[in-house]
Amino acid sequence: PELLSPEGLIEVLGPPKFDSLSDVATRLSRPGTALGLAWMPFGGEVLFVEVTVMRGKGNLQLTGQLGDVMQESAKAALSWIRTHAEELGLATLGGSSSAEPLLTSLDLHIHFPAGAISKDGPSAGVTATTAMVSALSARRVRADTAMTGEVTLSGAVLPVGGVKEKVIAAHRAGLRRVIMPEKNEKDVRELPRRVQEDMELVFVSHVSEVLAAALEPLCEAKGDAPAPSSLDPLLDADDKDEADPDGRVHAQLSPESPQPEPSL
Repeated sequence: PELLSPEGLIEVLGPPKFDSLSDVATRLSRPGTALGLAWMPFGGEVLFVEVTVMRGKGNLQLTGQLGDVMQESAKAALSWIRTHAEELGLATLGGSSSAEPLLTSLDLHIHFPAGAISKDGPSAGVTATTAMVSALSARRVRADTAMTGEVTLSGAVLPVGGVKEKVIAAHRAGLRRVIMPEKNEKDVRELPRRVQEDMELVFVSHVSEVLAAALEPLCEAKGDAPAPSSLDPLLDADDKDEADPDGRVHAQLSPESPQPEPSL
């Protein structure tokens, strides 16, 4: 049989589907961008989440053809950030004071690119939270890291589905670090041996652990921006929610969600 070179593979299969690692690093070079993972009928996908902060009235705008569950997940993430603004060093952001809610004079816009594809499920909760804190604190997200997990109002990180496909997608995209729920550790055994050896898997149970693992130090270019004062777990262990094994556990674009329409 004839062996194909990398160039020959491109001629047969078309250009690479995933962004190169350098492209990922470029897109993650500004605060407010984080990399999530999605389940699709044909396998996993890497998924960017972008957040922009602007002057406004405390509104949250969501775009990217998102389903109801995904929109609620983003709203829950913002509520957690508002509740713990002081611990995150964001209490006075947007001109607010101790007597005013956080972000009363700022609007946040969260966008999930690939707008022609419908998306749903709660597993982008950790990604949305990280992207929002990144934008508000001017701290970049590590360029080698993707993440998945549902976030509750108390900050607990709940397990999701499609872990095998998601981690393989991250590996295929050149990433070598994935943050995921602690309760998904049992799913690692399903990964190919090579993927297990190449990947650093960071297991978390609380969103504060996600932020500590995902965010870089404050950007020097924005040294006057507010820096989170503490990213230690904000709740006692007794306050963390336990996931119901028989309850609703979905991945973003999970099998239970509507199937995405093909991009034309």
